[in-house]
Amino acid sequence: MNDTNIDTNQDLASGIAAFEGKHFATASRLLSPLADQGNEEAQFRMAIMAQNGLGMVVNEELALKYMNAAAEQGHALAMHGLGFMYLEGECTDKDPKQAAHWFHKAADAGMQGSMTTLAMMYRDGNGVEKNQEEADRLFKMAGFDPSEFA
Repeated sequence: MNDTNIDTNQDLASGIAAFEGKHFATASRLLSPLADQGNEEAQFRMAIMAQNGLGMVVNEELALKYMNAAAEQGHALAMHGLGFMYLEGECTDKDPKQAAHWFHKAADAGMQGSMTTLAMMYRDGNGVEKNQEEADRLFKMAGFDPSEFA
């Protein structure tokens, strides 16, 4: 491992620690260059900070850019987060079909919350064709009794 990789790993670890410790200005300073270089962990955290104005001014365009970039790389929490952005119309236009697409990907990656949200979307016919059997299957996969959501 060369010195650049060591520095990158240290900056990532320090940036994540700052993020977890709610030192968002420090986290942003450390993670922003890594996010721009394509690091999905940095992109996900930068998206959260940009979306919520943590350590920076709210920047919906940047939040969507980073959340999408991390999701495209297979970051499960980012796929889930992007699904909610489309479902709720946060940082982008409301698009239930796009939301369902990302919740499917996150569910396939094992995200229980995405399974549950997707199940409710199938139950209600929101962004997907109404399908109670698929809703029940997803509720069960997420560890719930479908009757709890009837």
